[in-house]
Amino acid sequence: MAEFIQLHMLVSYPPSNLNRDDLGRPKTAMMGGACRLRVSSQSLKRAWRTSETFKEALGGHLGVRTKEMGWNVYLALKSGKALADVVEGTDTEAVRSPVDEKKAVAWGQAIAGVFGKLKTVKSVKDEKDKKESLCVEQMVHFSPDEIAAIDSLLARCAESGDDPAGDDLELLRAENSAADIAMFGRMLASSPSFNCEAAVQVAHAITVHRVAVEDDYFTAVDDLNRGVEDVGAGHVGQAEFAAGLYYAYLCINRDLLVENLDGDEALADRAICSLIESAAKVGPKGKQNSFASRAYASYILAERGSQQPRSLSVAFLKPVGGEDYMTAAVAALDKTRENMEKVYGECARECMMMNAATGTGSLDEILTFVSGDHA
Repeated sequence: MAEFIQLHMLVSYPPSNLNRDDLGRPKTAMMGGACRLRVSSQSLKRAWRTSETFKEALGGHLGVRTKEMGWNVYLALKSGKALADVVEGTDTEAVRSPVDEKKAVAWGQAIAGVFGKLKTVKSVKDEKDKKESLCVEQMVHFSPDEIAAIDSLLARCAESGDDPAGDDLELLRAENSAADIAMFGRMLASSPSFNCEAAVQVAHAITVHRVAVEDDYFTAVDDLNRGVEDVGAGHVGQAEFAAGLYYAYLCINRDLLVENLDGDEALADRAICSLIESAAKVGPKGKQNSFASRAYASYILAERGSQQPRSLSVAFLKPVGGEDYMTAAVAALDKTRENMEKVYGECARECMMMNAATGTGSLDEILTFVSGDHA
C-alpha cells in the first residue's frame, strides 16, 4: 500500500469574496441542510501553485500551463529570443537569428499542433486572429524539460531553415521534473500516453458553520466634486461578501509523487513541504484589494500512514454553533477522528498537530513530520 500524507486544516477568513461564482457572489454549497461558503479545489491549487513559496522552493522544477505555447513559439522565432525568456516575459537579447513571418507562423502552428487541436480561425485579419490561429483548444501543462526541447528545435530550424517534421516534433516527455505536474497531474486528450496521474488530491474547502452571504452597498466620491452643484456620489455599487471558518483537506500519495518525479525523493520531499507551507499560508486572491482577506491556517492536523485515506468533513455535517467556532471545530475534528479509529481501527500510523489558537505545535514541526520516508 502506498504511503499517504493527509492534511486537515481550519482557516478563518474575515469578510471576503475569495472564489466567485458566475454572478460574482461567493461560492456556496449545501451540506448538512445548511448553506456553507465554499472555495473550489481548483482555486486553492492555483493559489498554491503560483505562490512565491512554491517558486522559491521549486525554482527550475515548475511547469507552465497555457493554450498559447504556439504563439510564444512564434514570438521566439520572430525575435530570435530564447523560448523560456519569451514565456516568462523577460526582456533579454536575441540568442539566434530571427526567422521571417511566414515561417514563424507555419512552424508555430506545426509545433502547437503536437500538443492539441488548433483553434479554428476562418481568416486572419489582424494580430488577434493570428494569435488565435497559433493557440490550441485545451490548456497544456509544459514541463521545463519540454520547453527546453521546443527551444532546441527552434534553434535547429532557425539555423537550417528546414520545417520541423517527423521525430523533431516528439517534444513531450514521459519523464518529468516538473513538481507541479507531478503533484496536480496532466491530461492531454491528443497524447494520452503522456498523461500524468495527480499525486495530490484537494477537497473543496467549506465553512464548518452555516453562513449567509451579505451585500455591501458602497459609494465612491469624485475628488473634484466641490459639492456646489452635485453633492451625490460619483459611483454607486454593490458587492457580496461573507466571512467564515473553513475546513480544508488534502491528500498526498507520496509513492506516486516520487514515481511521477522519476524516483527523485529529495525533490518529492521539497514539493511536499512547499505545498503544505503554501496551503498553510496562501489563499485565493479573489477581491484581495477590496477585503485584504489574508489568513494563515489556525489549526493543522497532519497524518501519515499506508491506510486508506479519509476526509474528516463529516465532523461538520452538523454546523458548529456558539460563540467560539474555532474551539468547537477542533473538538469536533478530534472527536470524529477518535470515533473513526474506534470503529475502523488505526486510520493513520502517526500524526502531528499545530494549533495557533492555543500556541501548540509549529509549522516547522509539521514540515519536518511530512518530509522524508518514515515507513
